[in-house]
Amino acid sequence: MKYRYFICFLIFSCYVLVFFHRLCPAVIALDLQNSFHISGTLLGLLASAYFYSYAIMQLPTGLMADSWGPRKTVSIFFILAGVGSILMGVASNLTVAIIGRVLVGIGVSTVFVCNFKILAEWFTPRQFLIMGSAFMVMGGLGALFSSAPLAWISELIGWRMTLTAVGIFTLVMSALTYAFVRNKPSDMGLPSIRKDSPRTEKGMGLLAGMKMVITSGRFWPLATWSFCVTGTSFAMGGLWGGPYLMHVYGLSKTETGSILSTFALALIFGSPLLGWLANRVGRKPVLMGCSLLLMTASGLMAWSVNSLPIPALYILFFCLFLAGGPTGPVVATVSKELFPIEISGTSVGTVNLFPFLGAAVLQVGIGAMLTARNPGQAVYDATSFRYMFLILLGVATLSFVASFLIRETLPADNTA
Repeated sequence: MKYRYFICFLIFSCYVLVFFHRLCPAVIALDLQNSFHISGTLLGLLASAYFYSYAIMQLPTGLMADSWGPRKTVSIFFILAGVGSILMGVASNLTVAIIGRVLVGIGVSTVFVCNFKILAEWFTPRQFLIMGSAFMVMGGLGALFSSAPLAWISELIGWRMTLTAVGIFTLVMSALTYAFVRNKPSDMGLPSIRKDSPRTEKGMGLLAGMKMVITSGRFWPLATWSFCVTGTSFAMGGLWGGPYLMHVYGLSKTETGSILSTFALALIFGSPLLGWLANRVGRKPVLMGCSLLLMTASGLMAWSVNSLPIPALYILFFCLFLAGGPTGPVVATVSKELFPIEISGTSVGTVNLFPFLGAAVLQVGIGAMLTARNPGQAVYDATSFRYMFLILLGVATLSFVASFLIRETLPADNTA
């Protein structure tokens, strides 16, 4: 069974690339704006193209994870991601860049759901959340590479060459995934490790499984929470955190990347912490606490939008990212535990649509607001960014309300 850790290493490594692609526009945002001569609205559209395509793919990804299996799904779609990154690197205009960004979003959209499908087959329920937290730590490495290191490399070889090189490496990971990943123990002649999960009736179809998920009252509070909290973290870490720091505080690309690297720290240190707390005190209290943390960070940043010392910016961005970035394993665990194991891919994938839909809506919405308040200007004022944080505060408040309706799935006798 040691081979399962090698499988995890490959899938986890793919997730490094997922987070790099997801967050890299924040650091190179002004480069993109200058290269394509676009407004804040169009910059938001370019960055959010990843999130729209990623969100749309979550339903079919869940179905493919349950039918094709994670190995084939990830390896095929990672080819699209590699081609999209290369296309974006060589794009001569905004249209081509958006097409490349869409292909990247479609291509990397399969990794999260397929990883948790693999974990559900290869690990026990307690190990599932622990390994899911380790998975998010690897995402933290991707977030780290997309911040200060990306700023340094893009200054050295340019943002175009950087995205092209990352695209080539994405194609390599596609080949390695197909060659070595196996969907479940029986693919290697081993007995199933799962003996304690609820089972559906034999022959239950994929569409029936999806219907079971989306018609359940247990589903929508969790989906709403994910839209608001994780969507906010991705919207800020993946785009608008960068322009805010550069426009309001006049920070350089490297200095901005350094502050945005707190997203990586939130994933690396927050994922194990939240996983441990979710196994100890429950999934619901963890999600409620994250909503409160996001409300606090957003409120403080709205109140002191242009007067925060640099150390405070590090702390508040870390809190903003901690609230939503590392919560993926907890949300995936809840969505998996609410439904039978045969449709775990479908249940996780359906819930996982909402963080990226939230990020896409917020990125475009904030961009439109900034453009409307600063017509014809490439630099946005502090008051406009205060409105941005007030929007985020409202979204965080909605998530806190939704968290009260989430069903607790941790067994009452759990002492993990």
